[in-house]
Amino acid sequence: MSRCFQEMQKQAQITAPDQELASERLLVTQVLAKDRKASAEFVALCTDWVYPLVRYRLSPRTELVEDLMQEILFAAWKDLPNFRAEASLRSWVLGIARHKTEDYYRKRLREVELPDDNANANEPAVVPMLERELDSARERTRLQKTLATLPEAYGLALIWRYHDGRSVREMAQLTSKTEKAMERLLARARESFRRRWNDDQG
Repeated sequence: MSRCFQEMQKQAQITAPDQELASERLLVTQVLAKDRKASAEFVALCTDWVYPLVRYRLSPRTELVEDLMQEILFAAWKDLPNFRAEASLRSWVLGIARHKTEDYYRKRLREVELPDDNANANEPAVVPMLERELDSARERTRLQKTLATLPEAYGLALIWRYHDGRSVREMAQLTSKTEKAMERLLARARESFRRRWNDDQG
């Protein structure tokens, strides 16, 4: 009896993913056939999957979340005929969300123009302290509050660099900027963060 039960459990574990994929294929088919109930279910699922990711990636710029959510949902809906069920629907939608978020970062940082000067020549002295602050206070309210007071480009640059772990070289390549320009942007962002962080202490 025990062995039979174990075999049934194994079979259930094997078939569960297949059943889930079959259910997702059916949902996609119904959405493409313009079934209203299925469409509402698809939007609800996408929202549940995507919202936490987008909110985290844009935090503390929560006012930007709704617009990016709409863009992601539209992109998923438009690209739905290309869903091949090679991975789960959730993974597929989250892939679109990550791509759109990266696009937003690239677009906003690409628009930033910085003068080619040496205004941040003294920055290296404060960089280690700021990196430690970002690591230790990452999820704290004070960090979010401080980031929210920065110019958008500064906040996004710091989030991309320290939350997402992008290297300066990657950020430069993705925004079509030189590494030197990206270093200047990050230095200014760190200095602006440091001033606001210290002001908040006072």
